[in-house]
Amino acid sequence: MTYTQDGYQITRHVCPRNCYDACGMLAYVRNGVLEKVTGDPAHGYTNGKLCAKGQTYIRRVYSPERLRYPMRQLGRGSGRWERLTWNEAMAIICEKILDIKDRYGSTLPLCLNKYSGNMGILHNAVEGMFNSLGPTTQAKGSSCWAAGIDAQLYDLGRNVNSDPEEMAKARLIILWGVNPAWTAIHSLPYIYQAQANGAKVVVIDPIYTQTARKADYFVQISPGKDGALALALAKELCASGKLDQDFIDNYTLGWPEFREYLSALDSDYLADQCGQHREAIKELAAMITSFGPVFVWVGFGLQRHVNGGQSLRAIDALAAMTGNIGTAGSGVQYAQRMTQCFNYKFLNSPAGTRYINMNEFARELGSLNEPPVKLLWVACRNLMTQDVASSMLVKELEKLELIVTVEQFLTPTTHYSDIVLPTTTHFEELDVVSGYWHHWIGLNEQAIPPFFDSKSDLEIARLLAGTLNQYREGSSSFPLDKSPADFLDSEFNENVYTLLGISHWSELGTGPRRAAIARTAWQDKRFATNSGKFEFFSTKALANGLTALPEYRPGAVPDGTYPYWFITSHAQQGLNSQFQNITAWPKASERMVFINSETAAQKGLVNGQQIRVYNSMGAITLKACISQDIPPDVLVCHQGWRPGKDSSLNALNAGLPTDMGDIGTGYKGLAFYDVFVDFEPV
Repeated sequence: MTYTQDGYQITRHVCPRNCYDACGMLAYVRNGVLEKVTGDPAHGYTNGKLCAKGQTYIRRVYSPERLRYPMRQLGRGSGRWERLTWNEAMAIICEKILDIKDRYGSTLPLCLNKYSGNMGILHNAVEGMFNSLGPTTQAKGSSCWAAGIDAQLYDLGRNVNSDPEEMAKARLIILWGVNPAWTAIHSLPYIYQAQANGAKVVVIDPIYTQTARKADYFVQISPGKDGALALALAKELCASGKLDQDFIDNYTLGWPEFREYLSALDSDYLADQCGQHREAIKELAAMITSFGPVFVWVGFGLQRHVNGGQSLRAIDALAAMTGNIGTAGSGVQYAQRMTQCFNYKFLNSPAGTRYINMNEFARELGSLNEPPVKLLWVACRNLMTQDVASSMLVKELEKLELIVTVEQFLTPTTHYSDIVLPTTTHFEELDVVSGYWHHWIGLNEQAIPPFFDSKSDLEIARLLAGTLNQYREGSSSFPLDKSPADFLDSEFNENVYTLLGISHWSELGTGPRRAAIARTAWQDKRFATNSGKFEFFSTKALANGLTALPEYRPGAVPDGTYPYWFITSHAQQGLNSQFQNITAWPKASERMVFINSETAAQKGLVNGQQIRVYNSMGAITLKACISQDIPPDVLVCHQGWRPGKDSSLNALNAGLPTDMGDIGTGYKGLAFYDVFVDFEPV
């Protein structure tokens, strides 16, 4: 609900990036210009604060590098662009769509690759546009959280987490593979509150992160060995007898089988696998039994290994055997889908739609022959930065007849595109945004007109559908007479309204609402599994070709040829491939790789030296930054995209699949962190 204060028109927004915090925002507009962005104090989780990325939004909106008009590249990859009108752009695209449809007698050669660059529900209009054409080819899956989603579906039956505020009630907080000081700063006050109340904080991570610096204890675990540590702790607790037998007897299934499995494990082997001394494991086990309730927050990076799903299942089991599920301040928190309860009508695809694995997009494109893909539409994604096997992807893209990318900037993906269409920021469009960590949902109002000729994904969908139908009646069934507000009407349902305590979505204009979800996950101890219990032994996992128990699998490891892990974690100043192109942070323009000082000395490296990092997939050149925060066998480089930099970190990633992901997202996840390299000075 727009209101006026001190000469400003003030509107409400929610940051729609793929981020834990989904911050509430206020935009201050004067004379049609966005002059200030602040946090929205009405948002109960973000409480009027913004992260460093959120504070750069005005630079993003008015960046001189932002795309203003539709453009055509005169020779793919040439960098020579000519301005088009929207009518001209639509004519080129629609004529190609109809030409392909006539030649192949099918719309299957039309392919959509769209993901999470904007999490607003109306951005699903892109899928709606493609679904309106008939059966098409669409990339499906998740590169972010797939293995972990499945792990908790097997154990608990549903993806639910407690309100992050519950951390303040914990006496022991274990931050396992998550770095909220960089990636979820609005959770830090609850961690600090718990510490002030006497709670202890343990960080488990291969890297000595900024969050680890704030903790009471730090466990520097070997990459991909989280399952070994969880099972070592479970074995230690089982031997001590300090279990919650009441919870085990009444609310779990398969404990005898799991207990027998633990008894057969070798403690020394597990300790060696995770890089810990037995005494350290015993100390942490003692803390778990002495400082309840225990709140475990598992980050997405932990499950980006080939054994990632099993690792999370082992952590879940550790919580269950100690009764740290269903009580305030406890539980294993990963992600929730409870607030993703809209109608999602745009996602209703017609029979015959051909889905391909987003995480193996290049390989999948190359395998499609009946019919092959000929047109690719990219939205809310930067393929050339975020996809693996980039050299293979380039070869497959060269075979396509038309590539259309909807973007705000000229990214590496637009370099391989024929048509680029400028799209709006969330300050220029109406939408509703929910999160996957906290329980809040908010309205995103339009604060300013679209930047030059930019259009929202919804407006582009309507324009394309309308133009197609002018060329050939009945080509698209996409609704042309509905406004964004009308589409929101159709996306809300009684369940959403009940959860939010409102009767119409427009009431969110007075402030975001917290969904009426239990603040403590599983507080009624009624789990969503077939048995209604927490399942140590999952018949569903067994039916899907996995082990029924959360068994340890060693996973991928470096070898003599490529002896170093190459971990591409999130940057403080960026989110996937977004934000680092904004010139607010000069240092963000340098692509640095962090190397342990001992390792650097062995290679004769000095700080700031250029090095060549390579494996069988290729080689990239990076600037060495010597650090004590990194284990000797690990290299760390923060992911992202910077203009003028052509080093794609994923060029070295062959794209190993994780062990899980099929049931929750359609395909297995990506083992982004199971990449092995060697390096040498340049």
